[in-house]
Parts: sequence; structure tokens; C-alpha cells
Amino acid sequence: MPPSRSLACLLLPPLLLLLESVRDADAGPLAVEIVRPSFTATSYDYVDTGGAFLVSRNGSFRAAVFNPGKQQASFYLAVLHAPSGTPVWSANRDAPTSSTGKVQLSVGGITVSDANGTVLWSTPPLRSPVAALRLQDTGDLQLLDAGNATLWRSFDNATDTLLPGQQLLAGAYLSSAKGATDFSQGDYRFGVITADVLLTWQGSTYWRLSNDARGFKDTNAAVASMSVNASGLFAVAADGAMVFRVGLAPAEFRMLKLGSDGRLRIISYALVNSSAPVGGDFIAPAGDCDLPLQCPSLGYCSPAGNGSTCTCPPLFAASVTVAGSCTPGDGSTLASPAACQNNDSSSGGASVSYIALKPLTSYFATKFDAPTNTGVNKTACRALCTASCACLGFFHDSVSLSCRLIGGKQLGSLYKGASDTNLGYIKTFNSATKAGSNQIGSSSANHTVPIVLPSVAAFLLLAVLGWYIWWRNKMSKNGRKKKGKSSTMKVYLGRQKSPSRDTGYNADADDDGGGDDDDIVIPGMPARFSYQEITTMTSNFATKVGSGGFGTVYKGELPGGEGLIAVKKLEAAGVQAKREFCTEITIIGNIRHVNLVRLRGFCAEGSRRLLVYEYMNRGSLDRSLFGRTGPVLEWGERMEVAIGAARGLAYLHTGCEQKIVHCDVKPENILLANGGQVKISDFGLAKLMSREQSALFTTMRGTRGYLAPEWISNAAISDRADVYSFGMVLLELIHGRKNRGEQEAAAPANNVAVAAGSGEHSDLPSGWSSAMTSTASGTSGGGDEYFPMLALELHEQRRYLDLVDARLEGRVDEAEAARTVRVALCCLHEDPALRPSMATVVRILEGSVPPPEPRVEALGFLRLYGRSYPLPVPGSLTAMAGGGSHLDESLKDTSAPR
Repeated sequence: MPPSRSLACLLLPPLLLLLESVRDADAGPLAVEIVRPSFTATSYDYVDTGGAFLVSRNGSFRAAVFNPGKQQASFYLAVLHAPSGTPVWSANRDAPTSSTGKVQLSVGGITVSDANGTVLWSTPPLRSPVAALRLQDTGDLQLLDAGNATLWRSFDNATDTLLPGQQLLAGAYLSSAKGATDFSQGDYRFGVITADVLLTWQGSTYWRLSNDARGFKDTNAAVASMSVNASGLFAVAADGAMVFRVGLAPAEFRMLKLGSDGRLRIISYALVNSSAPVGGDFIAPAGDCDLPLQCPSLGYCSPAGNGSTCTCPPLFAASVTVAGSCTPGDGSTLASPAACQNNDSSSGGASVSYIALKPLTSYFATKFDAPTNTGVNKTACRALCTASCACLGFFHDSVSLSCRLIGGKQLGSLYKGASDTNLGYIKTFNSATKAGSNQIGSSSANHTVPIVLPSVAAFLLLAVLGWYIWWRNKMSKNGRKKKGKSSTMKVYLGRQKSPSRDTGYNADADDDGGGDDDDIVIPGMPARFSYQEITTMTSNFATKVGSGGFGTVYKGELPGGEGLIAVKKLEAAGVQAKREFCTEITIIGNIRHVNLVRLRGFCAEGSRRLLVYEYMNRGSLDRSLFGRTGPVLEWGERMEVAIGAARGLAYLHTGCEQKIVHCDVKPENILLANGGQVKISDFGLAKLMSREQSALFTTMRGTRGYLAPEWISNAAISDRADVYSFGMVLLELIHGRKNRGEQEAAAPANNVAVAAGSGEHSDLPSGWSSAMTSTASGTSGGGDEYFPMLALELHEQRRYLDLVDARLEGRVDEAEAARTVRVALCCLHEDPALRPSMATVVRILEGSVPPPEPRVEALGFLRLYGRSYPLPVPGSLTAMAGGGSHLDESLKDTSAPR
């Protein structure tokens, strides 16, 4: 070997080691918080730190050249939550670089390039040169100028994760990754709009915060932004007012992440540097089958234990090309936008057909998306889908006549729905050669068509013309018969009556105008039943479970074992009653809240009007609370009832398109069921208030003991009347007996175990009847005191435990009892403006807001009610009522118009 080559071989290993040390020295150790321009990082430079080149000062976050799953094909500039290894932001998610790609920081910003120097991603043009790249303790990656001002930040460019301190503004959204190792944007979005917070797949909604039982709406203001923090998830208005919130158990650190499976998760950690979640995560949607693609395309999702199973629906078979997907069993091809555009029917291409899905088969997009069209029949709906290449199928409801066209890049999965009137049809393409038996037959048909088709067209034209002339003559005769009658606008209430469904009821003899009922259709309404169907469901109204001012309630069961129901037969008659029924059904039929009894359907045949509600098996609160037999309602259960009822009322007041004032809040209208369910009932016939209405009713209604003072004072009635009634219910939950004393509590109550209250109408304002019959004795605790007065006096003495139901034998939290008494008394303020809103009441009961101090001067009328005045009239009420005689007259009938 030549001496030169021998010397080179001896010097090469030390030289390589020297070069390696120089490279390490150039890369330097893991930088803390800041790096400066002319900085370059590759995965090889920081192989020992997993690609991480920058760490936040508290060590909780790292910026890295990151390859998820340790694969070597795709590298991303990412920010990681270091303890858990979770990526919380990525830069070049749609343009990954290779293992030799570079991340470079210059005075112009950050760039990510491949091995050839091609820029794959960069920050936008900046207003001034970059002085530093900083990684905050919050996980926010920032570019700073020489004056330390922020030029760009990752928090303003969220990908699939939201961190504390980060806001998602209205109109912005998070986009899911395609997979665990593929950060490119998937089809799922988590977005904020001014009216809601929602999840979408290919543009179709599959979850709304407003429809989630864990969410709560405080106001109707427009949402400006959403954030997550140690207390939960919050959506706020531009002025900072709370619009939506999801309260979660306190945790030091949380992250909200949209997974590649379409699920939204809020993951909680004890500390920001904790490596393991504390559990109790918020996951939406909660059920597997609520996801749009839980099963592959057109797979039928069925819950199974803690998971789900996927099968193909009837008339479909498993795909041989896409594992798990389902294809038409008849050999036809599923429609797609591309196939539709390539289809040329004029040249003998594919023809459109539809495969009907079995009843009760639903699609995720029919739950939340508004109908494409309303008031159209199935034929028209089908024609709309056929005419659109983007349409892959349609769902049509034969009752509401709503039409929903299903589109997107592909179809999602199916699940079992609740309505057998909403039927789905999947669009397919059939080959033209499939229709003929052979090529010869097809050729013959092609020669015959030009001869036969004109003849058929001419015949059909003559037939249509003849029918049109006959129809015009008939309409002309009908018009002459109806001449002189005033024209009225119809509001359609359901499927049209056919002769086969005629009940034999004489519409012409009905002074209610009931004959028009069956002509009517309202999109999005609950199921409409015939009177005969309801008779069958209730076994001819065999089991009566309650009665009240609006009618009688019977127990029944939906066909097919779909669940128990409560059927209320309404007794109100007349044109006005019919008009209110039609109007209010359209509103309450679409209300969904975990603390409101759901309307399952209705019947409107002439003067027969019935409401079908879900059944609550434990009955009304008064049975459990005031009953002297059976187990006592424990304190924890009482607080759950209070919070649940308050949430339901708050939703009626602020969560609906129209404000709904219940007007008859009482234990008889708070229903219980197994599993701790608490639901407000009888809100369906409460008065509706538009946003423009200040708060004025023309009809008084309510129940003795719960009526707010303004009912008899000619003052405007607002949602604060419900707050007063709820305050009375709170006191009854605390004390375990009626607020009017044992004399009335012992009287038979109208216990309605379903979605209907007693409807007991009062002729006196709240507490007045007891004031005339009780023998108050200060605060002795006897059986006949007017309890609200006793609560006020014991509150002044801070003797809260003396107010609690003795049957609990001390099993109560004193601080919770004090909080509940205080908020109850605040609800009873004589001036409605001084009462808190129901949304505020909920927060107080939950403990997130401290209770205000009741204003004793605003509660003085309670002492008058409770001290045996023959007819106590507080000064403010007397002045507004115009004297005792007029007041006495006004109290004769609280349900009469005024």
C-alpha cells in the first residue's frame, strides 16, 4: 500500500469523529424557549432528542422535526406536549418532508423544505424582520421582532388541537388528521358558528353542542369565540357574555383534540407536566353509531356493549373491493359525482335507479342538517336527486314532506333511527345492456323506439290535456260553491287524509273547523298518529295516570316495543284552541333537552287533539317528596332534581328560538325516572314569547302557592314568573312539604306521573290561601306556618339546618343547604327585576357562582302572607290593582282573559 494511502486510512476515523463533533457543536443542545435566525434543524441533527430542538421553559412543550409512529417517510414541524408525547400543532401537515428535510429560521420567517431545497411550507410575509423563535409555556410557538412584539403565532393557526389560552373564533375550525401517522387534513371539522359549536363530515353536521345534554346555553347572543380551560369548555359572545358552556371537574391542564376518527375529546391532566390523563374525558359524540363513518360506506351500525358492530343492510352485500363496505346486491353501481358526470344517457350509458332502505334506517346527516326542500312529495324529492350529480341518495319523510339530499365524496354509515316515516333511498347506476336480454334484442328496440315513442307521447299529451280541462271545470264549480266565504291561510299539520283513513268524523258538523286539520303539513314535526292508532296504543285509554287543567293523561306503548308513552287528551275546544295547538306544536315538537319531556307525536282529528309524550316511570316529584310512604328522597337526590329542573327551565327561557315561559312550575310538573332522570313537563302549552315581546300575556294561569305576585297586579309577565315558582319548589325540596302548610299538603294532589301537570288553576296569588288559613306562630316550627316566611326569618338567623326536612335526620351538607335557601329566597323577590335568571340559578346551584344575599326589603310581602291577614295586599300590589275590591274581583278566575 502506498504511504499516502496508508496515512489517509490512519487519519480518516479521527477526521470523521472531528467532523461529527463539529456538527454536534453546531446543532448544540436542546435550546430552551428561544432560538435565533440562521438556525437549521433536521431529524438527524436531533436524533437523540427525537427530533426536538426547542423546549419551553417549564419543559411541558417541545418543538420538533417529528415523524409520527417513528416511520421514516413523513416528517413535520410540530409542537408536542412533551410528557404525553401528543402533537398539539403541526406546520406542514399537507406537505410532509423526508428524513433529510430541513426546518430553517431566518429573518423572513420559518420554512420547511425537502432535501432539494424546495420549500414545502413557510410562514406568511411578516411586517418586520424576525429576531427570535420562542416556545411559550402554554405551547404557543411565536415569531418575535427586535422589540419582542409577536409577528406570528401557532395559536392563531390551530390544526386539530386547542390548548388553554387559545381561542377558536367564529368562522374558524379545527381539521382532523387523516390518521395517526398521516397529519394531512381529513374530512372531519370542529367549527364555531355564531349560533352553535358543531362537528361536520364532508360538510354535513353530525354533532351540535346545543343538542348535547352535557352542554348548557346561557344566552341567545351570537358566539364570537370558544376556548377550553381548567373549568371546561366555553363559548362566549363578543362582550364576554357566556353563550354555551360544558362544565368539567377541575383540572390544571386540558387539551381539546379532534381525532382522525371524527371524535372530539377533551383530555384532562392533573398538571401541565403530567404524562397520564386523570380520566373522565369529554367525548363527542358519545355513541359509536353517532359517528358518520363508524362503519365503512353504507354499513349498518348497531350498538354492542361498549362498542358497535357493522353489517350490510337488506338488498346490499359486502364489497369485494373495499373491506367492510357494502354495495348493491343487484349488481348495480353506487352513484358518485364522477360517475354521474361520465354518464351519457343519450348514448346508451347508465340509467339512474334507487334502492330503498328498510324503515327505521337512518343516516347521520338527517339528524342535524336542515331539509333540502320542504312540502314536496317523494317523487319530487327523487327527481331533485336524479338531476344532481352531487346527490348520492335521498331521505323523504311522508309526514313532514321534508326532502334531504345526501351528498359528499362518499356515503357514510347507517344506523337505527326512531321514525318509520323517514325513508331512505340510495342512488345507483344500472348498465344499459342490463335491461336487454341480448344485443339483437337491444338492436331491435333501437329501431322500434323512433316509431313508437312519438305515438305514445301524443297519446299522453291528449290525456293530460283532457285531465286539465276536467280539473279546471271542477275547480270552477267548487269556487262558485265557496263564494262569499273568507279566505284563510292553512297551516299543514300532517299527512293528508285518504278515504281509507277516514275516521267517520263529520268535519262539517265541527264548529272547530276540524275538517281542515288533515290537509296540513309542518316540516320537522314529530310523528302524527290517527285517533284509532292512539286508541290501540293505550288499549282504549284503559290506564289513567293523571288529570289536570288541560286534560286527562293515559299510559300507552308505541308499536313495535319502541317504548312507553303518556297520552294527554286535551279538553280545550274552539277555533282559538286549535290555532294555539297548531302554532305551539311546531315549536315544541323540535325541542330536545335532557331535562325536558320529549314530545313523541300528536293527533289532530277534528276536535280531537292529543299529545304523545315519553313516559317517566317514577312519576312526578310531589309523589316522592311529599309522600309519607316509601323511601325519603335523600338530599343528594333533591339537589339533582333542583339542578335538572333549573337547567330545563333555563333552556326554555334562553335556548330556544322563541322564549318559552312555562307559567306553571311546581313539583307536579317535574317528572322523575330511573337513572336519576329529571324532566320538566307541561311546557308544551305554556305561552310562547318572541324575542320582540317584552313580556305580556293576555291570559292568567298558574297554580295556587306558586303564582308570582305580578300575575294579579296587571304587571307584565316575563320568564321571572317561572323563577318565582322555581324558588317555591326549591323551598319545598328543602323542607319536604308544601309551601302552604300541612293543611293543604295533606289534601289530595293531582299526581300526574307523566308529561302533564295537574294544571290546578288558582284564584289567589302565591301563598294567599295559606295566609288566610294558617295560624302563624312566629318561628316555632309548627306544622301550619307559611314556610317561605319561616325560611326568611331563619335565614336572617343563619339557622339553615332548622329548615331541612326532619326525615333526613341530618344527612345534609349545611353549606349546600345555606346556598339553596339563599338562592330560593332571591327567586322570591317581589320585584321580578331583582330575581336572578334561571341560567344564573343553575350556576349557583352547581356551586360555580356564589349565591347572592337575598334582599330582605324585597321579601317583606312574605311576612304579610304568613301572618294571618284576612286578605293581605302588599302596598305595591294594592296600588297596581286599584284597591281591594278590584283586586278581589280580579282573583276570581286566574285562567280567564284580562
